[in-house]
Amino acid sequence: MKQKTIEKSTSLSGIGLHTGIEAEITLNPAPENHGIKFKRIDLVGEPIVEADVNYVISTNRSTTLRKRDAQVSTVEHLLSACVGMGVDNLMIDISGPEVPILDGSGRYFVKAIEEAGIIEQDTDKLVFEVEETISFKDSDTGSEMVALAADSYQITSMIDFDSPILNKQYAKLHDLSQYKSEIAPARTFVFVRELEKLIDQNLIKGGDLENAVVIADEPMETEDLATLAKKLNKPTMEIESEGYLNTTNLHFSNEPARHKLLDVIGDLSLIGCTIKGKILATKPGHRTNVEFAKLLKKQYREQKKLRGKPKYDPTKEPLIDSVQIQKLLPHRYPFLMVDKIIEIGEKHVVGVKNITMNEQMFQGHFPGNPVFPGVLQMEALAQTGGILALTKQEDPHGWDTYFVKMDQVKFKNKVVPGDTLILKMELMSPIRRGLVQMQGTAYVGNKIVSEGELIAQIVKQS
Repeated sequence: MKQKTIEKSTSLSGIGLHTGIEAEITLNPAPENHGIKFKRIDLVGEPIVEADVNYVISTNRSTTLRKRDAQVSTVEHLLSACVGMGVDNLMIDISGPEVPILDGSGRYFVKAIEEAGIIEQDTDKLVFEVEETISFKDSDTGSEMVALAADSYQITSMIDFDSPILNKQYAKLHDLSQYKSEIAPARTFVFVRELEKLIDQNLIKGGDLENAVVIADEPMETEDLATLAKKLNKPTMEIESEGYLNTTNLHFSNEPARHKLLDVIGDLSLIGCTIKGKILATKPGHRTNVEFAKLLKKQYREQKKLRGKPKYDPTKEPLIDSVQIQKLLPHRYPFLMVDKIIEIGEKHVVGVKNITMNEQMFQGHFPGNPVFPGVLQMEALAQTGGILALTKQEDPHGWDTYFVKMDQVKFKNKVVPGDTLILKMELMSPIRRGLVQMQGTAYVGNKIVSEGELIAQIVKQS
């Protein structure tokens, strides 16, 4: 699958649901790997806020992003439409603090994207493939999210408000091709009993019976309805049949559940890539969606790193064996930390270190529970990187390498006797004035055990 953007710019305008402020948004084409970004064109310097879960500052009845002094609220419906239409890259100019609510659904955003035209780009989509079950539960609300392995992006949402009008409802999306017709038209909803509280919280200033399904599941006196109508700047309010407040007919019998599914798609898009997997959302809300998105993004980052994991075939002849390594490096037992080099290129090198119980440090490092020290993992990576640096010199045997700096070092999993440590070092910049800056990653099986940025200097032997 290739990344997509739109062919030409397109604009929409309307009032913000919570701020009540009019704003115009313009969707603009963007290059590959740009992602979805908002530009506050009404602010000095036109600051940009990326659609990234790390910038979420509020999930109170909508999802709000903030970067420094720039804020954009109620982004979920627009982001959901982008996912539903397969659009990866957009620069969204916005002239106010909140995305217009329009009719409370995603259909007008879908229509705008269609009118702008969708074009395929040259670069592959960024994809997070769910490989094992990932789950999250909010003990306060009972909301639960689960991600399972699947061949495509699928979502099931279940809501239960313990209401005689709106009790349990389910909605399913088997494939994103169904989004436009089955999910995009589903509007946001609210209970009458919540309205006064939301108004008192300085929210829903732009709320209207035209941009939300309003559900009345408790009896209300005519006087109370009149008071509520006044607060909403409406002449009157009436409760019609089936407990829905003078609003248009439902677009679907399970419209609330479908809208919750729409929200899930929008909030989970904040991980910054396409999801390949099945999402089960029980009683979802913006808070739970965002917390789950943070968990998925963390897994996605780990998966990206593992995609670069070298393939190791122990039966294959090494490029440089232990005898040849000793001719390049000055280290000897017990401090030679590389057994062989299995891969070497212009900008990277891969070494192997077999961890055995015979390692001398196990006599004193957690005796009875042997753990290979993290600092020695860094040393093993440095020695592997040193081999790459030395092979780039005309006389590789006439130089030594010395540590200068370690940065962003993380130890993620234990290394114990019996493990095979795969050591990958990648040049982060060309070697200049003898300084070698490399990114190091150490693997055991399908796990990253340690990583860090290492800087060394190669020095001519005197």
